[in-house]
Amino acid sequence: MTDLRFARDDLKTLAQTLLTRAGLDPEMAEVVAELLIRTDELGVTTHGISMVPYYLPELKSGNMTASGEHEVVRDNKVTMVWDGNYLPGHWLMSQALDLCIERAGTFGMAALALRRSHHIGCLSTFTSMAADRGFVCYIATSDPSGKWVAPFGGTEPLFTPNPWAVGYPGDGHPVLIDTCSSITTVSKVREHINKGTQFDHPWMLDANGEATTDPAVVNATPKGSILPVGGMDHGHKGYATGLMIEMMTQALAGHGRAEAPTRWGGNVFVQVFDPEAFGGSAPFLREVGALNDACRKNRPIPGLPSVRVPGDRAHENVTRSQTEGVRLPDEVWTRVAASAAEFDVSLPGPVGA
Repeated sequence: MTDLRFARDDLKTLAQTLLTRAGLDPEMAEVVAELLIRTDELGVTTHGISMVPYYLPELKSGNMTASGEHEVVRDNKVTMVWDGNYLPGHWLMSQALDLCIERAGTFGMAALALRRSHHIGCLSTFTSMAADRGFVCYIATSDPSGKWVAPFGGTEPLFTPNPWAVGYPGDGHPVLIDTCSSITTVSKVREHINKGTQFDHPWMLDANGEATTDPAVVNATPKGSILPVGGMDHGHKGYATGLMIEMMTQALAGHGRAEAPTRWGGNVFVQVFDPEAFGGSAPFLREVGALNDACRKNRPIPGLPSVRVPGDRAHENVTRSQTEGVRLPDEVWTRVAASAAEFDVSLPGPVGA
């Protein structure tokens, strides 16, 4: 089946209603729903409303805290530590980002380590918000309870994919770099399992240490894992990045694998820079624009389209969503529809239906 498109307000209302019926504080549900739909508008459909069916049982079980406040563990103005008490990650991150931007505007930069958040979703959703306000933003996250990626040379899953992202102002739209230390994500693994499809490349590792295209090795006994960036050949690079991200998100936050948590959560490191406090905002935009232009003008490999700058496709997706509706894969809509039926929530019709 082809992908469907929906009015963004309909999707936001659907997500917000489902989250509220599962017990989430209405104000928090509104923020989470808004950021999920912004993620779908960027084209990252694995982390948009697609996440709602995973969040609902977390709310019902109490593993996602449905109301309350985070704890400020330490506040040194430029550096901060929060304990999120497993509140919704999108809610916590929206507050953390606002505070870091405010502090960076005063001090030139600010950094916050957040421990015991719930899942925070797509990192580019947040870095783009900072970039739209003229700031450079770096975000990394890990889950100290998760084990999906084996260290290079090993066969037992130990790390989460440990994504990281950088967003900064650019010519016409932000530059959005968003990647992870593993060769693919848990969401992509779940998507392939749900669809019954294999990866196009051997991005998984079975328990015997053999590379495979089969995503289902993560459900085998003993469990397989996701390969780090670089795969079987240069996986030491992804392994090193994964170590660095766990240091920044867990060691700096003072909470991580040493505490052996069991709840699905997210530790986060957020750092925001004000270009004006360095070489100046105008020179910053000049340099970024010149480099972006040089990349896009670089002669492409025969048969391939012109070179893109990270963020180009996201900008195109957002623009198209505004005129044609927000795109959702059929696999995502099937799972969202099942959640709507469970909570007796009416589904909106697709655009043009």
